Amino acid sequence: MNDNDHLIQPLSLSQVRITDKFWAPRIKTNAKITIPHVIKKCEETGRIANFSRAAGLLDDNKRPLYPFDDSDVFKVIEGIAYSLQIYPDTKLEAYIDDLIEKIALAQEDDGYLYTERTISPDDPHELAGKKRWELVSVGSHELYNIGHLIEAGIAYYKTTGKDKLLNVGIKSIELINNTFGPGKLEKFPGHQEIELALIRLFRLTKKRKFLELAKFFLDIRGTERATKYNQSHMKIVEQDEAVGHAVRAVYMYSAIADIISIYDDTQYRTAINNIWNNVVSKKMYLTGGIGSSAKAERFQRNYKLPNLVAYAETCAAIANIFWNHRLFLLYEDAKYLDILERALYNGFLSGISLDGKKFAYVNPLASKNDNIRKSWWACPCCPTNVVRFLPQLPSYIYGFKENRIFINLFIGSTATFKLNDTKISINQETGYPWDGRINLKINLTQPTNFTLAIRLPGWTQNKPIPSDLYSYLNTISSNVTLNINNKPIKIQLEKGYVKIHRKWSDNDIVDLNLPLLIRRVISHEKVENNNGKVALERGPIVYCVEKLDNEKDSIYELILDDNVELKSEYRSDLLNGITILTNKLHNFIAIPYYAWTNRGKSQMIVWIRRN
Repeated sequence: MNDNDHLIQPLSLSQVRITDKFWAPRIKTNAKITIPHVIKKCEETGRIANFSRAAGLLDDNKRPLYPFDDSDVFKVIEGIAYSLQIYPDTKLEAYIDDLIEKIALAQEDDGYLYTERTISPDDPHELAGKKRWELVSVGSHELYNIGHLIEAGIAYYKTTGKDKLLNVGIKSIELINNTFGPGKLEKFPGHQEIELALIRLFRLTKKRKFLELAKFFLDIRGTERATKYNQSHMKIVEQDEAVGHAVRAVYMYSAIADIISIYDDTQYRTAINNIWNNVVSKKMYLTGGIGSSAKAERFQRNYKLPNLVAYAETCAAIANIFWNHRLFLLYEDAKYLDILERALYNGFLSGISLDGKKFAYVNPLASKNDNIRKSWWACPCCPTNVVRFLPQLPSYIYGFKENRIFINLFIGSTATFKLNDTKISINQETGYPWDGRINLKINLTQPTNFTLAIRLPGWTQNKPIPSDLYSYLNTISSNVTLNINNKPIKIQLEKGYVKIHRKWSDNDIVDLNLPLLIRRVISHEKVENNNGKVALERGPIVYCVEKLDNEKDSIYELILDDNVELKSEYRSDLLNGITILTNKLHNFIAIPYYAWTNRGKSQMIVWIRRN
């Protein structure tokens, strides 16, 4: 067992400050606009009042709409905890402290916390079951909710030092640990999430019983209620294909990666590698979106990737980021970050409007005239997931391992940490994703030997993703350049990284230039919807065409000749500042996919007929 956990460690939120013009405003919008908006919606829909009802402080004969309503509140608290590290807010913190008091009062004496049953013990929701845990492997979400409670409790404790919510969660986990396990109740969670939380709790407390309970919940799959929907159709070690509900699946795959990092389980390792290869080579959209079917929000058969009816849930894109980040930490391979970056800038970012008040549940790659975003959803898992993910972004930019420092994402930021007894600060300046020039300034308290590992995205090497699912129409020689203190460095790649080992001095400067070329993308021939079509990319950004910008009765009639030259143009006055792709002679304009439907309803396509 590896008690040191992941081979690579991410930097904590307190060690990284984002300063760029692309992500910093979005994180601020999340803090100042999205969080208050989501809190208000949780109040209006009774989600917050449910805890007062369960505590006996409110008696109005109302009850949760869904058995998983509690989880939305916990996710919001988690997001607020991360956001407070960036934007302290004493009033908001006091509000959460008061809410935590109500959550604690809603918990039953033995640790059970599930407002649906506590409010209506004699008439619970049909998905909750007539008694505790009866439908835990189906739809009750009893364990799912507590998973999000634990994640919120840990985040709030790390931010504020206050442990009340964490202790509420641990009390629930102690009950669950006494209830489930070998020789006890041998059931798996119907919606995976608690496994991730238990592993985080183990890392915080070092109590192995939490880790062992997480592994039990994974190992017990394939023993009852066999269904692909929640990945219980066979033992995890026998699985080699992504099936069923996409978010459930990828939360589970993330937990498997965590387990491998601790136990180094070779069977789990084989399974997760096979599943990842299946997703990346046969079941992922160009945007990094996954889960192509609206029916049961699931993965479909290999190469079944429809565009107009693509589901590609925002939560699934976030889960894809979680999973690939864990695989990078495990394997030290940039290919996982290529997927992460693709999902981040496209499949995830399309899930939130530019004003921070509207959310997409699904992210199709074509639209006849729909507006995918709403201010709220009856099932608001995506809005609350957006709230908790965005402020975590700083922890994805860098990584470290022994004497190696990893530059994973190109986001203007400052990172500070210690290597042995040397304090190191890295200041990253860049206009990415619109500009491929990256400047890294190294500040040290004393000259130090270490390796700086800088990721070169796969798209700089003519590989949009690490499989043959998508490829570029034309191969272009890479013109990436790398200089240290104005002296050129020969680029040699090792698992997608340029690794520079030297004795670094204070004020050393690294300049990286990643030419952002317009690339035409084609699909594997088995993706039937995309045959005879082309998509457009520039750097990490996938583009789309909206009817609003193009003089066509229907953009489905649009044909893009392979020989038509496209140029990029930065427009500060459009959609909060974007780089468009254009050919003025043909009146053609393409915008970043993430920005579509921010100007009202419009036809949209990512895959364009080619000639």
